[in-house]
Amino acid sequence: MDAIAPSAQAPKPHEIMQPVRQTLPLVFASPHSGSEYPAEFLASSRLDPISLRRSEDSFVHEIFSCAPEMGAPLLHALFPRAFVDPNREPYELDPAVFKDRLPPYANTSSPRVAAGLGTIARVVANGANIYRRKLSLEEGLERIRCYYWPYHEALRCLVETTKEQFGYCILIDCHSMPSNSRPSRGAYSAAFVLGDCHGTTCAPIVTQTVEQVLNAKDYLVVRNTPYAGGFVTRHYGKPQARVHCLQIEINRHIYMDESRMERRPALKALAQDMRDVVTALGGLDPAVLNGRTQ
Repeated sequence: MDAIAPSAQAPKPHEIMQPVRQTLPLVFASPHSGSEYPAEFLASSRLDPISLRRSEDSFVHEIFSCAPEMGAPLLHALFPRAFVDPNREPYELDPAVFKDRLPPYANTSSPRVAAGLGTIARVVANGANIYRRKLSLEEGLERIRCYYWPYHEALRCLVETTKEQFGYCILIDCHSMPSNSRPSRGAYSAAFVLGDCHGTTCAPIVTQTVEQVLNAKDYLVVRNTPYAGGFVTRHYGKPQARVHCLQIEINRHIYMDESRMERRPALKALAQDMRDVVTALGGLDPAVLNGRTQ
């Protein structure tokens, strides 16, 4: 079992794995695979370490680790999703988490907040409450200042730099899904869910290309159900501005033991398959993605 290693000092918010030279108009981001838990956060939680880790998209950055080797940057959040979630609006805040009155700019009524999964989550993925006590508003805002905003500033810079160099950018937001939440077709369960917010956040060819590559490898792929794309997909995916964003959700059963939070040997084969996804996306017609043709 991979245990939590608590950090006595605030960990870095993220790491950027850069290619020696960026040769592909792609950016990969893994917002939920961080596993560096601040010691004070662990002390404030009522949950054991393995329960906290169930909210992670564990090892997803490893699955896409080929991207820098192939010429595209990979951004990896180091902090855990249970601590602060960068795939939310910056201030989707849950009144039940805080002892202070929330500011008027806070979004307290989103479906994510109602589920306990706002920017500062109240519960982990299985619905168990995280905290022994309510947080001060300053604690929450400090997390947003020190972790959330630096992650998004790094992502924004990667997207803009890629767009400046190539004329457009394809952003792949990388996630995993619990095996018990995967959609099914008959006796078969989906290995991947591709989310493009029902065709609004990237050119159709982006989703089609990833789907074709994965189908050719005998993976069952579905679109937008039950994951159509989160904040990152909606916020950054603007095809009219030549930024195309696709969310990829991977069934954890393929590559990890979900009960023990350990890698399966199949993770290496899955990571190898992602090389073909990167190659296919990097080979798309720039004219289509630049909006010069339909």
